[in-house]
Amino acid sequence: MIDPYELLGVARDADEAAIKAAYRKLAKSAHPDGGGDAEAFAKISTCYELLKDPVRRRVFDDTGYDPQLAEPADLKGVMVLETLINDMILDEREPGSFDPVAGLRRKLTDDILKARFHILELERHRARVRKHLDRLGRRPDADVLGSMLRARAQSITDAIKNAEAQIAAIERAYTMLEGYSYEMEPLAPGVEAEDLPKAAE
Repeated sequence: MIDPYELLGVARDADEAAIKAAYRKLAKSAHPDGGGDAEAFAKISTCYELLKDPVRRRVFDDTGYDPQLAEPADLKGVMVLETLINDMILDEREPGSFDPVAGLRRKLTDDILKARFHILELERHRARVRKHLDRLGRRPDADVLGSMLRARAQSITDAIKNAEAQIAAIERAYTMLEGYSYEMEPLAPGVEAEDLPKAAE
């Protein structure tokens, strides 16, 4: 995620004049007409647009997030977290009686392991399909069977790529949880952690 304050080189409490001055200085050197980089100029302009809009700036200040500044990997990570946040909100246990952040991390780790196992299964299946294809001897001109096996191998390859992309999104979501901790209520005397209610499966 791009930090607009950092990119423009202004303080978080900078006023409109300071933001505008910083933008103009950076825009002059980054503008493509002056030999600058078009992508860098676009990022500078997007940051300036965010900081001059009081509503977007407030949302960014409160959340650290703005969809226009998010990298595609960040957006995918946010989408993964969004479904898990819904589960956390719907958990009927009393806040403070369990650690939802640790639960999110466990769930993400489990999802990565499941996706990796799924990839291994797909790779074994694809290898079998390719071996069948290699063992086809004489073939008619139409080669319907060979065509079907090649199509199946390709669809498995596509499924592997999708699973790898899902793993990357989950790993990004996991990285977004770094730095978070959760304050638990102290256990009452004589109560063990195992005695506390568990999340609904």
